[in-house]
Amino acid sequence: MKHQYFGDVNDYRKYGLLRCLIEATGLTLGVAWWLTSDDGRTDGEFRGYLQRPELWRRFDPVLFDRLSGLLDPATLRHTSLARRWDLLPGGVYHDALVEDARPIRLSHVEKVGRELSNCSLVFLDPDNGIEVRSVPLGGKNSSKYVYWQEIEELFHRGHSLVIYQHYPHISRDVFEASLLNGLQTRLGKARLALFSTAHVVFALALQPEHAAHLDLAAAKVGARWSGQIRISRSGFRAEAPAT
Repeated sequence: MKHQYFGDVNDYRKYGLLRCLIEATGLTLGVAWWLTSDDGRTDGEFRGYLQRPELWRRFDPVLFDRLSGLLDPATLRHTSLARRWDLLPGGVYHDALVEDARPIRLSHVEKVGRELSNCSLVFLDPDNGIEVRSVPLGGKNSSKYVYWQEIEELFHRGHSLVIYQHYPHISRDVFEASLLNGLQTRLGKARLALFSTAHVVFALALQPEHAAHLDLAAAKVGARWSGQIRISRSGFRAEAPAT
């Protein structure tokens, strides 16, 4: 996550999804921003939706109205606004920058686990998503990814997880099947679901003791975000592809 992307349309869907999960499960949410430094790029300037309330406000009016504060040119885009504007009720945040250097990186997930120890549900928000073979842990740009060993460690600490993932340039059906298979292989006891949007998919891995919440969570997301978020789980797909 970079501060420069705060409040774009992907964020609107992201916060909307997390708000549904909080409401449906009653679990305390921890947010590990996986922060990296801003780079000055403009590919995060997707905030035009805030000027189209007739199309977008209906999905989550409270969230939309709070994010509309970004229309004030004096408002600095920064993830701290999520806390200040109470976008995620009861949320606990880990704000440290993630670095590439392996020795520092190896301690990062331990700090996340310690600071979010009382959170049953933890959201991981890396720039790109889960690791790729071409970028080893500790390598250049590894800060943009969360690694399987980090996912496994947090899950084995007892957290249910939500993981941000950009779609790569392959078939989405193929990628989603691979993602679910990877999660199932590494987190065998987890109850899994994918929440897919136009550009991003969010993977949910629930601890067995939280699994009973999944049906209610899926129903709430499907009802509130119909046409924007598609739900996939255990080989079943509800909702048409998001637009």
